[in-house]
Amino acid sequence: MSTFTPFAEKMKSAGVSAAAVNAFSRCYEALVSNHSGMIPETDILPADQVEDWQDITASTPAADKDLISRCVCIKLNGGLGTSMGLQKAKSLLKIKGEDTFLDLIVRQVKHLRSISGTPVRLLLMNSFSTSADTLAYLEKYAADGFADPAQVELMQNRVPKILADGLSPASCPEQPELEWCPPGHGDLYPALLGSGWLDRLLADGVKYAFVSNSDNLGAQLDMNFLRWFAESGAPFVMEVTRRTEADRKGGHLAVRKSDGQLILREG
Repeated sequence: MSTFTPFAEKMKSAGVSAAAVNAFSRCYEALVSNHSGMIPETDILPADQVEDWQDITASTPAADKDLISRCVCIKLNGGLGTSMGLQKAKSLLKIKGEDTFLDLIVRQVKHLRSISGTPVRLLLMNSFSTSADTLAYLEKYAADGFADPAQVELMQNRVPKILADGLSPASCPEQPELEWCPPGHGDLYPALLGSGWLDRLLADGVKYAFVSNSDNLGAQLDMNFLRWFAESGAPFVMEVTRRTEADRKGGHLAVRKSDGQLILREG
């Protein structure tokens, strides 16, 4: 019978945090138990009770300086732009003249700082594939404090690749880095916990985290929405929009029939 022990030992010897090991253990257990993870149409209902963004922001006053100072902007920056012809971090793709996604992210955060008068934090969740390129590029913003990895980098964990035959850890002695892969955006929580960043942020008084992909420049921290979220008492809010024919790849909200729970169904 397949056992997780070799994976746990491999991850611990590589310095992977206990939080990440535990998260991967749950995924491995689902794999060996043949849990498909499928959510059939018959088990869900449409999510038709979603609050309207315009109603929220139009009826809610903007957040004050205290609220904004308790925020961190987290950008998920672990993906390579290989599908776009880029062999480095996707956020380094030029999108307007010489400006990259990363340039505009920095400008957005600097703008938030200027209008709020608070040192709004930027935290980039990099992967082992994007860290070096991203930090090297940020050197141009060293004067603004964006180039110090101790202040802006949250490292995504890495997990061992699994052999389809036998479900044991993959081995590639000639290129050991090929034995590992990034676990995806869901790693945000184990990464925050295991890296010590969660404790650091809480100690600094941070209570709210705004999270989006680094290649989604339309996602920004909104002052009115922040106030609404803070007053709602909700632990988590996700912004969604109606899907189009071009959105077949991404996930969508749904309601699980069995308990009425909102879920995110990914394809």
